[in-house]
Amino acid sequence: MEFYSRAAGSPSKLAILPGAFNPPTRAHLAMAEAALSVADEVLFVLPRSFPHKEYTSAGFEERLELLRAALAGHPRFSLAASDRGLFIDMAREARQDYDANTDLFLLCGRDAAERIVSWDYGSGDSIAKQLELFQLLVAARAGRYLPPQKIADRVVSLNLSFDEISSSEVRRRIQAGENWGELVPEAVVGLMGAQLNLWS
Repeated sequence: MEFYSRAAGSPSKLAILPGAFNPPTRAHLAMAEAALSVADEVLFVLPRSFPHKEYTSAGFEERLELLRAALAGHPRFSLAASDRGLFIDMAREARQDYDANTDLFLLCGRDAAERIVSWDYGSGDSIAKQLELFQLLVAARAGRYLPPQKIADRVVSLNLSFDEISSSEVRRRIQAGENWGELVPEAVVGLMGAQLNLWS
């Protein structure tokens, strides 16, 4: 894992927020802020490649620049890149970079949690096996997440909902010529405004 910024100290609980961040939104920051009620630090992770999609519109460097701007001034937020895109890979990488006693949480919305839990991992690690290494920290999104009973003790719910804010909605508004600035962190509005062709 390559760090671009890192919070001071050694957290006892770390929330890892992986994402495509295409672009980063106010919902991403709201999730991270809410996660601080459970964790001491939130680590934003931008994968260099994804298991289920390709980089389109803005590339890795452009998204990294936006994340750096969005996270500036947040002392309990960290930013890193991962060469891999699966939660288990990022959790294993974080385990190498943080204290062995740090509790790991993978932070996501309800829709992502449902994909992760139902994903076909083939002969690899089942979700139950993965959850021995980390817990899921799930924010409501168009409804609260109800995990299968067999993993319920490894899932923590956040009292947060952000139904109207998503990266895809930002891109849709840009393409439609509608107001999009209210959906992204104020610090990235100017940067995105200078690169609107990447999202339109």
